[in-house]
Amino acid sequence: MFTLRPSLPRDVERVVEIWCLAVDATHDFLRPDDRIALEQEVRSFFATAPLTLAVDAQDKPLGFMLVQDGNMDALFIDPSYHGQGIGKHLVATALQQHPHLTTDVNEQNQAAAAFYQHLGFIPTGRSEVDGQGRPYPLIHLQYAETSQQLLRNVFT
Repeated sequence: MFTLRPSLPRDVERVVEIWCLAVDATHDFLRPDDRIALEQEVRSFFATAPLTLAVDAQDKPLGFMLVQDGNMDALFIDPSYHGQGIGKHLVATALQQHPHLTTDVNEQNQAAAAFYQHLGFIPTGRSEVDGQGRPYPLIHLQYAETSQQLLRNVFT
């Protein structure tokens, strides 16, 4: 069981830990020097970012998302908790506020691409590089209105 809450300054280390665990489990395409640089970037960014956390009964963060201006900039779940509905619930929560939610997924992260497709996101474009200009292609996705039934199923 988990609940959602906004992140607090005390959560930064655990959020970075979740990011590291999730990236190490799903982003085997990253060059080691890029992986290190990205961790440094997210560490400073997450210190002030308005994240939504999924926490357990002891208030331990299990995953998090960042949604800004209708775009999901981040969704990371501790791999120990994959398959328990945390990511789906976070996305469904974001969709309640942003029915035309967009996000990007690394093209090489096929599991994440399949996750978003299963939830009703459709590709709207592609970039040859990631947001930092690194050579990791992105697929741009948007939630398809025809998938509203899936959203209702998550909350029923």
